[in-house]
Amino acid sequence: MTLPQARGFVSAMANAGTKNRPLSPHLQIWKWGPHMFVSILHRITGDGMALVGLGVLLWWLGALAGGPASYATFAWAMTTPIGYLVLVGISWAFFSHMCSGLRHLVLDTGAGYELKVNKTWATICPIAGVLLTIAFWAILLLR
Repeated sequence: MTLPQARGFVSAMANAGTKNRPLSPHLQIWKWGPHMFVSILHRITGDGMALVGLGVLLWWLGALAGGPASYATFAWAMTTPIGYLVLVGISWAFFSHMCSGLRHLVLDTGAGYELKVNKTWATICPIAGVLLTIAFWAILLLR
């Protein structure tokens, strides 16, 4: 058997096995709900903390090791409006990710899969993330 014949044979075998299998529903079929939003938000906040949060943490550690002038530059940058926006964003990502992570922890125990309960907790998670962020920054700024 030549190489083109072998490729055709393999392709025919692969196609023969998929003709009778059911197709998976596409995204247009699914009804979007808060549980899908929270799942996607969980991934986005985790990635945001991994990328932006790690960058800020490494900059902070480098500034600590670099001496007073380096730390003064870092402190200045983080106290500008953009710096505060970055810090508030990282803290919001943390609290949102934590709330949805706790929700997933409960789901991993087998509880909370009832439709109303799941929808309720999926709705509460992003709201709790925002409220915890506001409380955290209120505590920091009002001291």
